[in-house]
Amino acid sequence: MSSDSDLTARARIRDAAIRLFAERGIAGATVRDIAQAAGVSSGLLRHHFGSKEGLRDACDEWALSRISELQIRFAETQVVGALPPDTMALQRFLVRSLMDGSPTGRKMFAESVDRGGFWLEKTGIDSADPRAFVAVVAAMKMGMFLMHEQLSDVLGEDVSELPGWLRMVRASVEVFERPLLTPEQADQARKALDRLALHEGEQP
Repeated sequence: MSSDSDLTARARIRDAAIRLFAERGIAGATVRDIAQAAGVSSGLLRHHFGSKEGLRDACDEWALSRISELQIRFAETQVVGALPPDTMALQRFLVRSLMDGSPTGRKMFAESVDRGGFWLEKTGIDSADPRAFVAVVAAMKMGMFLMHEQLSDVLGEDVSELPGWLRMVRASVEVFERPLLTPEQADQARKALDRLALHEGEQP
């Protein structure tokens, strides 16, 4: 049985790995860097996780479970991705996993789309293609975490801290609250897409 200090060290290693994997990617974060950030030796890291790949698998599993739990708890604000700001590193880690093409990243996105389907049905929003609707909304939400640094730069405040996060999410609420196209503009866009679909496969 592990001691309390072992369990604490394991959690510190996991948290440091999630932060560094999110910042640098899997290839860019070394075992030595992660161990140093966690305040442990590389040997202790390998004792708990075996290898960097084993650590990454453990981070994937924990992060996916934690995000799923939080999304259920904060279901009423999920349309704008409004999880607490202290989960920013966790969300960025999962978005990085998605970019890296990991099975966990793909599973996370698929589960987010599935939950979006329940939300769409509950709200009664009418869509010609409900699956595509919620998939695009999910991708837009994840883009905020993918572009964390760029958003922080242009807003002049860190969106992983509460003031910047509140500003970002309030803007998201405003975006979702108002239609960005007039009915006439939306109709014109649909007709243009219909014309493209009609000529699909034809050479210009």
